Amino acid sequence: MIWCNGEILDGPLAVSAGDRGLTHGLGVFETILAVDGSPVALDLHLQRMSSGAARLGLDARRISGATIGNSIRDLLRRKKLTQGRARVRITLTAGSGELRALAPGSDSILAITAAPAATPPVSVALVTAPFPRNEASPLAGVKCLSYAENLLALDYARRMEADECLFLNTRGELCEATTSNLFLVRDGEILTPPLSSGCLPGTMRHRVIAACADLGIGVGEPALHPADLLAASELFTSSAIRGLVPVSIIDQREMPDAVMVKRLSQHLGSHA
Repeated sequence: MIWCNGEILDGPLAVSAGDRGLTHGLGVFETILAVDGSPVALDLHLQRMSSGAARLGLDARRISGATIGNSIRDLLRRKKLTQGRARVRITLTAGSGELRALAPGSDSILAITAAPAATPPVSVALVTAPFPRNEASPLAGVKCLSYAENLLALDYARRMEADECLFLNTRGELCEATTSNLFLVRDGEILTPPLSSGCLPGTMRHRVIAACADLGIGVGEPALHPADLLAASELFTSSAIRGLVPVSIIDQREMPDAVMVKRLSQHLGSHA
C-alpha cells in the first residue's frame, strides 16, 4: 500500500522507464520516524526536502506540510502502524525530460511508503571510509536519490566488520557517517562538523544542537580532524530513525561508555 500523487495505491508502484529519478537518480527523499501514528519533526524534514528539490530544479511546491502530514497519518492508519515506531519514506522523482534541462516532467512521482522501524542499536562501530566526501559537490547537503556512493560505503563497512563508514572530506576534515551525523564530546562540550564540511543537514543534528541550548551544554561546529577523535571522551551518531547512538569502536579503537548521549536522548525523547 503506497500513497502516490494524492492517491492510495493497493499494489506495486508503476514508474515510467524514462523517469530520471529511476534512470539517473535525479530526485530527493526523506526518511522520517513516526511514533504512534504521527511523524516526528516533520517540518524539519519537509524544509530540507523542499530545499533539496529546489536545488535540483524540481517542483518544491508539491511538498506541502499539511497535505503530506495528513497523507502520512492516513497511510499509517491504513497499514495499522499507529502503535510504536514506523519508518516513513517520502520520495520525489524528476519524471521524464531532457537530460540537459532540470525541469520536472509531467510524470514526476511524489510517493510515501511506511513500514515498521527496526529497533535502534545499542551502539555502532565505525571505520574510516576509503574515499572522501566532496564538500564542493553540487549535491553536498542534498538527500538525493543518487545513493550508490553510500551503498558502496555501507558494503565496505560490512566487509570491515563495522556498521558504518566515517567520511572525511577532500580537505581531510571530519564530515559525517554513512547514514548519520557525527558528534564528539570534548571537555564537556559537544562538537559536530559544520555544514561546510559537506555533511547532510540532519534533522536530528538540528534537534541535538537545539537540545544543547535547552540544557545549557556548550556546542560548537568547528572544522574537525581525525586527531580530534583521539581527544574525545565520547562519540555518537544521530539520525532521524535511530536517534542518538553511541560509537563503541572507531577504526578498531574502543571508546568509553557514553554519558552525555544518554542525557540528550532523554531530553529529546520528552520533546518528540
